[in-house]
Amino acid sequence: MNELAAPPRFSIDELVGKLRALPVSAFDQTEQVRSLLAEIPVAEPSLARYLTWDRQHYTRNLIDKTDLYELVAVCWEIGQSSSVHNHRDQNCWMAAPIGKLEVENFHVEFQDLEAGNCRLLASNTVELTVTNPCAVDPREPVHRVINPREANQRAVTLHVYSRPFDTCVVYSPEQGTCGDIKLHYNTIFGKPVSRT
Repeated sequence: MNELAAPPRFSIDELVGKLRALPVSAFDQTEQVRSLLAEIPVAEPSLARYLTWDRQHYTRNLIDKTDLYELVAVCWEIGQSSSVHNHRDQNCWMAAPIGKLEVENFHVEFQDLEAGNCRLLASNTVELTVTNPCAVDPREPVHRVINPREANQRAVTLHVYSRPFDTCVVYSPEQGTCGDIKLHYNTIFGKPVSRT
């Protein structure tokens, strides 16, 4: 019986090298970076120094950052999810070297950031796995990431953001509210960030 061989895995440093070699134009549309993430699935052991866990909240761990993009490892305990959020009109790509996650996308029917009001409709859900990286649709960029409880395992996602940003809008579809939040890293280049 012929079993499908697992795809070869690459080190995180190889992915960083390939991202740094991409032309600026690759970050202005979605397919080239998404294809790269599909071609260079990252080996779990090479991520070890960047992975931190928190039972209360997923962690954001900066791996690489240039003026053009940032690469962040997000660590998810079982059942953790992000808020529904946007990316400040920047492109985003995600890969899952560890685990099987869901990306739930939303259509913004109405948003008044000053008043803190919005109306969102769930539009579709994408499965995020090692063999199925995805790009956030720039036309409908509002989404949340979920590590489903039924998967019963920790997960790690790699996020490429172009261009880097340090705030985003979070939404509560249930309450019809929205507002800005400041983003932070738990670690930078493998070293913990002190929170004051």
